[in-house]
Amino acid sequence: MNVEIDLTPDQWEALKALRTPAANRRGLNRSVVEQLIALRLAAEIGDGPAITSEGRSVLLRGSPRLWDVAA
Repeated sequence: MNVEIDLTPDQWEALKALRTPAANRRGLNRSVVEQLIALRLAAEIGDGPAITSEGRSVLLRGSPRLWDVAA
């Protein structure tokens, strides 16, 4: 995925939360998770949503909004 994705703060928090095991997650906003699934950053797997490899890549690259802050 070479497209820059500019996620909302809620989407970033949900994407970060999906890195943890399902048993340790609390109160994920279902509509935000569905948005991540639509972006192919998360997928519904067995016991709930999970981060995809594309989601991990986006998370590692970070938010374009934060690039200016880090510079």
